[in-house]
Amino acid sequence: MKWPPWLNNTVLGAGLASFFGDLGYETVTVLLPSFLILLGAPVYALGIIEGLSDGASSFVKLFSGHFADKLGKRREFALAGSVATAIFPAFIAAAGSWFIVLAGRVIGWIGKGIRSPSRDAILANSVERKDLGKTFGFHRASDTLGAIAGPAIALVLVSTVAIRTIIWLAVIPGFLAFIALWLFLKEKNTAPRDNPRKLIPSLKGLPSQFKAFLGAVLVFGIADFSQTLLIAFAIVALTPSLGFTMATATGAGLYLIRNIIYAASSYPLGWMGDRIGRRPVLIMGYSLAVVSFVGFVLVSPSIIAYAILFGLCGVFIAAEDALEGALAGEMVGEDSRGLGFGALAAVNGVGDFVSSVMIGFIWTFIGYSAGFTIAAVIAAAGTILLIWTTRAVKQTKHSVGSTP
Repeated sequence: MKWPPWLNNTVLGAGLASFFGDLGYETVTVLLPSFLILLGAPVYALGIIEGLSDGASSFVKLFSGHFADKLGKRREFALAGSVATAIFPAFIAAAGSWFIVLAGRVIGWIGKGIRSPSRDAILANSVERKDLGKTFGFHRASDTLGAIAGPAIALVLVSTVAIRTIIWLAVIPGFLAFIALWLFLKEKNTAPRDNPRKLIPSLKGLPSQFKAFLGAVLVFGIADFSQTLLIAFAIVALTPSLGFTMATATGAGLYLIRNIIYAASSYPLGWMGDRIGRRPVLIMGYSLAVVSFVGFVLVSPSIIAYAILFGLCGVFIAAEDALEGALAGEMVGEDSRGLGFGALAAVNGVGDFVSSVMIGFIWTFIGYSAGFTIAAVIAAAGTILLIWTTRAVKQTKHSVGSTP
């Protein structure tokens, strides 16, 4: 069988690394709410952990993307970041309080911040423009296959193996991810940029169309709270009827369903974006987020209802991850893509920081329904802004056999 031209060694290697990376830290993610409960941490602690981790990651992504472009060292930045993501489960496994969990999570997410913009820029530069949707869809699908394997392993082990021990084991796939990047990730045009500008002038120099798009992404991101909080919600809601251990396993199972749907949707949504236009597919994804948040307000605690809603979350996040990156790659020139992806990641990270902390406190002091309602309203506003700010974006469509 002949591989399509866009499925080169860099794309395959990045996909393999993301599979192992997600296997490791998604194993930690799915067990983190229960681990914090065992440590006696309050509900808002999870929001603080997720929010501060995403916030730290967002600023690191911005600077790492800029300096990787400036120095022509994208591969080196990607490798350095992957080391930090490999070791963070060890900090959490050794933790005796949620403050140490916070420190470990921040270290891991700073690693993601160093790695992600450079890796995404290398991916975007390794394929033709017409194949960006398929490339990022394939990468997100590979990423999420690992996110399926991690919760599945946790689900199998949690009834017989201590949660802390499972988290220790999550270090292994992290180092396999580093090895995959080291062996396969190859960068084109590694020369430092001639006469590089400083960060602020470089940000100002990004296309105005792209900066308007970032505004819509930011507003939507304020509603897009961490999925770890969603696991915590399911565990708390189902514990009265199932008991803590079974609710923990069910939370892992629901997250597994979400990740299976995510993986199954990522490539088709990227393919649809290449064929009918990336903007309308992303608008559809944002709209599904509003539907899912409203659904959590309306339904009573039920495994079946939650499974459907977790599945909808998988679809909207797949659209968000595959199409935001593809649109960014289309709007930003090749010499500034590291900075562009860093800016996109930074905006998403700021939104995640605000949303996770906000939702954590609302759930603790007001209630779950209020948190989901506020998220739905803000997500709807972000969707409207996306429609408005990208109305002048040319619809990039490619038919089979087309050339760039």
